[in-house]
Amino acid sequence: MARQDTDTPTRFAIYSREKPPADFERVERMSLIVSILWIIAVGAALLFVGGRAGSDAGFRFVLTILIVFMPVAMLWVGVMAARSSLAIREESRRLEVAIDALRALVIDSQRAAQGAAKSSVEKKLEEIAQSQRQTESAIATFTSIRSPGTTDEDSTKPAIPKTETTPEGEQQGLLALTDPIEPSGPPVNVSDFILALNFPENADDKEGFQALRRALRDRSTAQLVQAAQDLLTLLSQEGIYMDDLSPDRARPEVWRRFARGERGRAVAALGGVRDRSCLALTAGRMRGDLVFRDSAHHFLRKFDAVFSEFEKTASDEDISRLAGTRTARAFMLMGRVTGTFD
Repeated sequence: MARQDTDTPTRFAIYSREKPPADFERVERMSLIVSILWIIAVGAALLFVGGRAGSDAGFRFVLTILIVFMPVAMLWVGVMAARSSLAIREESRRLEVAIDALRALVIDSQRAAQGAAKSSVEKKLEEIAQSQRQTESAIATFTSIRSPGTTDEDSTKPAIPKTETTPEGEQQGLLALTDPIEPSGPPVNVSDFILALNFPENADDKEGFQALRRALRDRSTAQLVQAAQDLLTLLSQEGIYMDDLSPDRARPEVWRRFARGERGRAVAALGGVRDRSCLALTAGRMRGDLVFRDSAHHFLRKFDAVFSEFEKTASDEDISRLAGTRTARAFMLMGRVTGTFD
C-alpha cells in the first residue's frame, strides 16, 4: 500500500507539465521592471545630453542603442539561461522518477514470474509425490504374501496367541473387578478382531456388534478396544474423524518391522496421515490437555503390545486389512503427532 501512495504523485510528475516555481516568476517580473526603468532612465539621460551636442549624430545613435539595450539584453540572457537550467533540472528529475518506476515495474514483474514458476514447480512435485504415494498404497493393498503355517480360515485362526499360564497376581487382580472381562472365553479370531478394531459402521451393523461382543471376551483385545474408543471420542470433540482421513498405506513388511521393535526411518511409512489440519489440532490438544495426552499414550502402548502379538500369526493380507481400520488410522495419526515414527 505504501508503494501505491508514493507512486501516485510520481505518475503525475511524469505525465503532467508543471508550472515554473513562484520564486522564478518573481525574478522574471523584477527583471522586466528593472529593464523598463533602465531604458527610461538611460534614454532620458542620453536625450538630455544629445540636446546639447550637435555633431556626430550617427555615432551617438549607435552608442545610445548599445548603452540602453546591451545591459537589458545581457539581463534577459541570464534570465533565459536560468529558466533553461530550471527546465533541464525538472526534466532530469522526471526522467529519474520514470526510470525508478520502470525499474520497480521490472522487479515486480520478475518476482511475479518467479513466484508463478515456483508455484508451478511445487504443484508438479506435489502431483508426482501424490502419484507415488497412491502407487505405494495400491501395492500395499494388493500385496498378499502368506506367512508359512497359516490357514485361510479367519474364523478359526486366533488373532492373538494365548499363553499357557497366567500369573497368580493377574488372577487375583481380576477377582477384585466389579465387572471383570472374561479371561476364560474363547480366543478371538482374526475376522472378529479386525471388525472389532474398526467398530460397527452404524446402529444397523449387526455383524459389527456381534464381532465386537465376541472380541470383548478377550482381555487384551477388550483393553485395546476401550483405549481406542476413548481416544476416538476425544478426537471427535475436535471434529477429527477417522473416516475423513486417507492415510498412505504402508506395506505389511513395514508393519512387521514395527511389531518386531524397529523404529525410525525403517517404519516412517506408517506415519501416512498427511492432513495438516488434523495433525495441527491433534498436536495442540496433546500440548494443552493432560487427559488427552494420557489417553493417547495409553492407546499407543496397548496398540503396540497387541499388534506385536497379532503379527506373529497374521498373514500379510490380515495386516493390510487391519491397517484400514479406524483403530489403525488413529494409531497412524497419534504416532505421527508423538514422533513414534521419527
